Amino acid sequence: MEPIKIELIKVFGPSVLKARIPENIVNDLNDYVDKIIEDKEKAKKLDMGSKLVGDVTQELEIEHKFMQEIGWGKFLGECVSKWIELETKKKITKFNILSSWVVRQFENEFNPTHWHGGHISGAGFLKVPKNLGKISQDKTQTKYKGGSLQFSHGARMFLSQSIMTVVPKVGDFYFFPNYLMHTVYPFYESNDERRSVSFNAKIDENVYNVYGTSDQ
Repeated sequence: MEPIKIELIKVFGPSVLKARIPENIVNDLNDYVDKIIEDKEKAKKLDMGSKLVGDVTQELEIEHKFMQEIGWGKFLGECVSKWIELETKKKITKFNILSSWVVRQFENEFNPTHWHGGHISGAGFLKVPKNLGKISQDKTQTKYKGGSLQFSHGARMFLSQSIMTVVPKVGDFYFFPNYLMHTVYPFYESNDERRSVSFNAKIDENVYNVYGTSDQ
């Protein structure tokens, strides 16, 4: 009898790309946010709290000029380009960042389940508390998720996972299609800040829109 040949085929579910933000960009973004925090007038100008769903301390927009100065826009564009080509065998010619922002989250705060605008989105970590707390009760079937980013899609069934839980680590960044639902859990027993960075962008319509209908 000949050996059985097997091939694992990914057919269902959206793709997620994990990348590492260069350390110099992490430092530049943190310095940028720290300066804005001290400048109350600028912090008010860049505040995105009214436009986003998070129940968090502060959500601050990153100015487009600054994105380009530190290479943030270039990093995002290069990662998305490689990801799309890997997944679709197509090259994108457009990468338009609609917005990028930083989320400042503290103890007991959270981001409810939501999705993003545009075509492509992403989220990553700039600061992570040393201690994220612990679960309130002893659970044998549940792992503590304090401060975690969790993606959800479809239903949990045999040979099908519906949830992907990400433990925050400084420098880790996750790219995903805008429609992928996700949430951020609260954490406890810490006065430290959980600081994350996100973005929304559009790419070539003919690459994104696989059904050939207008994106309105």
